[in-house]
Amino acid sequence: MPDHNPDHRHAWAGAFVLPKAGAKSKLKASLLASVAAAALFAATVHSIRAEAPQLKSATALVAASQIPAQASGFADLVASVKPAVVSVRVKADMAPQLMSDDDAGRPFDGSPFEKFFKDFRGRGMMPKGNGQHELVQGQGSGFFVSADGYIVTNHHVVDKAVKVEIVTDTGATLDAKVIGSDAKTDLALLKVDGRADFPFVELADGKPRVGEWVVAMGNPFGLGGTVTAGIVSAHGRNIGAGPYDDFLQIDAPVNKGNSGGPTFNTKGEVVGVNTAIFSPSGGSVGIAFAVPASTVKAVVDQLRSNGRVERGWLGVQVQAMTPEIADSLGLDNASGALVAEAQAGSPAAKAGLKSGDVIRSLGSARIEDGRDLARKVAGIGPNASVEVTFVRDGKELKVALKLGTLKDDSVGKAKMSDNADAGPPVLGLTIAPAAKVEGAGDKGLAVLGVNANSKAAEIGFQEGDVILKAGNKEISRAEDFKAAMSEAKAAGKKNVLVLLKRGTAVSHIAVPVAIG
Repeated sequence: MPDHNPDHRHAWAGAFVLPKAGAKSKLKASLLASVAAAALFAATVHSIRAEAPQLKSATALVAASQIPAQASGFADLVASVKPAVVSVRVKADMAPQLMSDDDAGRPFDGSPFEKFFKDFRGRGMMPKGNGQHELVQGQGSGFFVSADGYIVTNHHVVDKAVKVEIVTDTGATLDAKVIGSDAKTDLALLKVDGRADFPFVELADGKPRVGEWVVAMGNPFGLGGTVTAGIVSAHGRNIGAGPYDDFLQIDAPVNKGNSGGPTFNTKGEVVGVNTAIFSPSGGSVGIAFAVPASTVKAVVDQLRSNGRVERGWLGVQVQAMTPEIADSLGLDNASGALVAEAQAGSPAAKAGLKSGDVIRSLGSARIEDGRDLARKVAGIGPNASVEVTFVRDGKELKVALKLGTLKDDSVGKAKMSDNADAGPPVLGLTIAPAAKVEGAGDKGLAVLGVNANSKAAEIGFQEGDVILKAGNKEISRAEDFKAAMSEAKAAGKKNVLVLLKRGTAVSHIAVPVAIG
């Protein structure tokens, strides 16, 4: 994220100044116009305001207000839904040897998802390296989604929990158990037994519009029952949390401890689950992210039925297209998901998909980019038959296949030898045949070094990369790389497509032919 411009931080400070005496008549007219406009707005708001229904414990709570009322603001909305919002207290089994001295007692500070754990033994007091586990206390937020006690919260709030309690709006403390949890969407489902009349709220059917009012509720800093308001700032945010990132961005103040709490629209429906914040200071700066209700519905249904989430698996490593990559493939636009590799034995590989293909649609659904493909495949589910439309060598092709079941994979990285037979630098890269470099495999060119001031470094090459293909041709010598650049240039392309292996992951990079 770009640095804030300090000159704009207080742009309104001192901006309102008193007019000169000669402007008295203009000031009076301006004030009268302002008063009239305010009166008109107040009358409009009042005329469309509806009374919120009374709370009914075994019925979904709904606030009928469409726009915050002039006098009560969000008060009616809050009164209607607040009884369904809870604080979540957790005792988690953590391994202190994984923590640095500087982070002792605060193991999750700085992670994309703050774990919101309190200092348990004081900063710098946790032992490290002794192999013992200790119980760490933490807290977050959640909300009832059924009268029989099901509660939605974040995965990271209850991860490694050995004991979970919830504190209701009335102050009652109840034991809860984890029914299921999904790290990929950072959602978890809890259950409180013994009653069938808990107040609960419903999930919204659609996404809120950008600019709509929203109200966030939760347990910031352990304070409990806190309400903040703002608007929806954006849709579809990718914050690097996982392959299914599709967050709502809101500006309602959200802080540590709000995690897992709901964000409501003015109808009293949950439009998102508060999950993460962007904050250089550690507190709210007006940028918060919530898992959208559509994702919550799909995940919660599976957690409730199976205790886990099963997703469809196509078996391709993909990346988003760029105008440069599209140019190198001879395409006129950058839509679709570029296949970096079809994994051996996968549905994609069996159907004939291969590196360099551009997937444009899945069934009747258009594919915008790699993340869009991942979400759609996951949503279709395992064992479903689907038609994939893709572009290869400028031609549109279709293939029918049956999706598999997604499994978690561990990723490792090869180690590079310092004694490889490297030739002269090419494009600012020190390269050598991969077969002569320990741990680089037997195909391609291994990158032994990258000139920090070169275009190659700017593009994204790193030491340890292996260049597998250039211009869709396998290469094993520096001369092959240069030849691919020349061919692309002769064909009128501005870029040559390079297939790069980093660890066990592969991806494409568009390299400008002008630097070849």
